[in-house]
Amino acid sequence: MLLIPAIDLKEGSCVRLKQGLMDQATVFSDRPAEMGMHWFKQGARRLHLVDLDGAFAGKPKNLEAISAILAAVGKEIPVQLGGGIRDLATIEKYLDLGLTDVIIGTAAVKKPQFVREACKEFAGRIIVGLDAKEGMVAIDGWATVTEHRVIDLSKQFEDDGVNSIIYTDIGRDGMMSGVNIEATVKLAEAVAIPVIASGGLTNLDDIRALCAVESSGVAGAITGRAIYEGSINFAEAQKLADELAAVV
Repeated sequence: MLLIPAIDLKEGSCVRLKQGLMDQATVFSDRPAEMGMHWFKQGARRLHLVDLDGAFAGKPKNLEAISAILAAVGKEIPVQLGGGIRDLATIEKYLDLGLTDVIIGTAAVKKPQFVREACKEFAGRIIVGLDAKEGMVAIDGWATVTEHRVIDLSKQFEDDGVNSIIYTDIGRDGMMSGVNIEATVKLAEAVAIPVIASGGLTNLDDIRALCAVESSGVAGAITGRAIYEGSINFAEAQKLADELAAVV
């Protein structure tokens, strides 16, 4: 079970949102490169970046901060990023910058052909992020709940060639209310590619619960507010996950 620290970027700073609301942002650091290095030193084996401004603008907005993080840790561990990725040129720019994978979110739902083209052009480097409420996919910063079932879209994108699915329960994100294990497992069992859980990770009990269902295809979990506010010690959590994996 891979635990992946999230670094959400807003106006060059590292923040966390509650349920995706930009006016509910808590600033944790104004030095993104140092934050990336911090998590690497704590034992992170992958980083998850989100360009929040980019997600709302539809184009990259935090290139300076992203470049700084990549300069600090990009040669040490894989770094993935989502937010504002709407065309192939942006993907190419990001991959050339040093990102390992790019995450397509809202654009994947609105323009599924874009995912197919991206997977063809950048094979093995595309992740789709699906945010859902009660099993239905939400887009546009969670403002719109669509009529698409998350499982149906995940199967479609799996066929297109994405390497994994990041699944966010929007009712849990940033709320410190625990991971929606049942919904995450249901999705993981429906597809053959890895599913990464996101939203709600709160304490070591959540780590234990995720590790218990790892065999279903839940390969990792993105963690944000919990590791910034201290309800989870990242190094201890990853150590626990590794120990539980060894027992299995």
